Amino acid sequence: MALEHAIMVSLAERPGSGYEIGQQFTRSIGHFWSATHQQIYRTLKKLHSEGLVTFESIPQDGRPDKKVYQLSDAGRKALREWVESPTEPYRLRDELSVKLRAAEHGDPHVVIEEMRRHREIHTARLRLYQEFEKDDYPDPSVLTGRRLNQYLVLRGGIAVQTAFLDWCDEVIDALQARLRR
Repeated sequence: MALEHAIMVSLAERPGSGYEIGQQFTRSIGHFWSATHQQIYRTLKKLHSEGLVTFESIPQDGRPDKKVYQLSDAGRKALREWVESPTEPYRLRDELSVKLRAAEHGDPHVVIEEMRRHREIHTARLRLYQEFEKDDYPDPSVLTGRRLNQYLVLRGGIAVQTAFLDWCDEVIDALQARLRR
């Protein structure tokens, strides 16, 4: 997936300025596709030059005009084509896993502590996702359309974090057992 698609998804949900899109990345989209403000502005310029987005200039006092972007008809068509195109299966590319393969060449105590550190980070992320679920989707059975899709992505994030925590526990337990032997 290219950043262009993530921005187009954001604009399909609601028109916004580059800053507002950046805020949406911080709050939601960024949990699974990150981008800097500079990348967002550069990509918006590219999407505009390709005719996939339009913008309206909104005057502001003492500041440059604010550009509020929205998908053009061509942008909605391109987004639809992208959504309907096949997606390659997820490929794990994880430095921690490679380091774990080489753990015998390092201090096992250090490796265990690194696994604990990752576990803490993913525990915090899981709690955040669970708070989103509780606060934003109290009754998933009534969800439809965009809200259902957002909920399903969130559930995928919860499942990934839960599985990662289970794996961290398994690794920590196995490495500690090896140390005891």
